[in-house]
Amino acid sequence: MRTVLSGTQHALRAGDYEAVIASVGASLRSLTFGGRDLVVPYDADQVRPSYRGATLAPWPNRIVDGRYSFAGAERQVPLTEPARHHALHGLAAWLDYQPIDKGPSHVTLAATIEPQTGYPWRVLVATTFSLGPDGLTQSVRATNESPDAAPWGTGPHPYLVAGPGSVDEWTLELPARDVLAVTPDRLIPVELRAVDSDDPGRFDFREARRIGTVELDHAYTALTRDEAGFAAVRLTVPGPSPDAASASPGASGREGIAAGSGVEMVWDAACPWVQIHTSDKGAGVPGHRAGLAVEPMTCAPDAFNAASYDYDTGLLVLDPEASAEASWRIAAIS
Repeated sequence: MRTVLSGTQHALRAGDYEAVIASVGASLRSLTFGGRDLVVPYDADQVRPSYRGATLAPWPNRIVDGRYSFAGAERQVPLTEPARHHALHGLAAWLDYQPIDKGPSHVTLAATIEPQTGYPWRVLVATTFSLGPDGLTQSVRATNESPDAAPWGTGPHPYLVAGPGSVDEWTLELPARDVLAVTPDRLIPVELRAVDSDDPGRFDFREARRIGTVELDHAYTALTRDEAGFAAVRLTVPGPSPDAASASPGASGREGIAAGSGVEMVWDAACPWVQIHTSDKGAGVPGHRAGLAVEPMTCAPDAFNAASYDYDTGLLVLDPEASAEASWRIAAIS
């Protein structure tokens, strides 16, 4: 039987949650709660649109010009974002992950990043997706199987969906104090800035507010966390206008989705950064502002060039046989 284009499908179910994980890229292909989409889905027999839902490794985000220096050696990896001349989202997004453990509500997939030009290390990547009453949790564990230390970073790439409509209509709460300023054309990191120092109407979402026409493709850090060390982004459907509420008491005007419903993403202290992207593809292009990319990251954009920046990029270095783990969770707000 022919395997569909996104690879082997792993369907998970727990209570009102259902998820499908595609083996190519260990990608979150769909996630629903009570039949409501929490992420922008794609079809099983479809080449995954860009990096939608993929597991990113051994780096998330970009390496500027695909060039970096590590352990005294200059490295060049293939350019996978040719328009901006960068190496985007690592080397594992198109690997076909194999199942090593599976049940009705969980699956663990594994793939090996083999030594190659520009990244001469062997790293085993194992990721577990688990559905429960609190949503879908993904953990990623990397183990360096090389004789030398290896640079490492990871993160996911879901596009969250609050409810009907588009990004413009949803309310975002993002508890981050700093944003990474980038060049407008190539998104090359420039400097860290307080979210309220330059253009707070664009960058400051510490208090929940409507996204509107704001365009973002930026990394945030200095995240507010709870006592357990978790940070969270919340994306919700706003309530009706006062006039609408008085005309129809209790109505949300959102096709049966109650005001305040939506989706949240929570991640642990292993991810000090999060990339937020409003999915600006151009009017009329499929997927344009259809979801908000929320990408917790263990390291900053261009972290493989950490020495070039005056802030902590969070780059991890895995010693031989050492491992590192990070996790995040997507859940419905209802």
